[in-house]
Amino acid sequence: MDQFTRQIIGFSVHAGPVDGPAVCRLFNSILGSSTSPQHLSSDNDPLFKFHRWKANLRILDVAEVKTEPYVPLSHPFVERLIGTVRREVLDHVPFWGSLDLENKLYSFEDYYNRDRAHRGLGGATPEPKPGNAAQSIARLDNYRWKSYCRGLYQLPIAA
Repeated sequence: MDQFTRQIIGFSVHAGPVDGPAVCRLFNSILGSSTSPQHLSSDNDPLFKFHRWKANLRILDVAEVKTEPYVPLSHPFVERLIGTVRREVLDHVPFWGSLDLENKLYSFEDYYNRDRAHRGLGGATPEPKPGNAAQSIARLDNYRWKSYCRGLYQLPIAA
């Protein structure tokens, strides 16, 4: 998550126990072809002390910022995102494997970044709308519902 724009950068899912090389693969798959961040927040899990993890960050020229142990308010935006994903997706949607979960998380990422209004951003979405596309205002007597995340969410739009 980009803490300044509140935009989800990506999700990655790993089936099975997570070790140091798996954390590096997950992180690199999230970045994909996008540019590397300048800073990365991580907790004090022993996985983030693994020598390959540290080498990966050095190669990508990423500065690691550690959270304070037992102080969730040290990174409130990330903690809020984790709670949002759990409450709005994982508590309501069954998944049948790692690939299915990853697809559902990608669907939620699109919804979260493009269509879900955020109070902290003044009701705007993290991803700006393309160009100056003026959205028509839905009148109360002429609207329809648009479905997101396979019907998990519905928002009104002008008909």
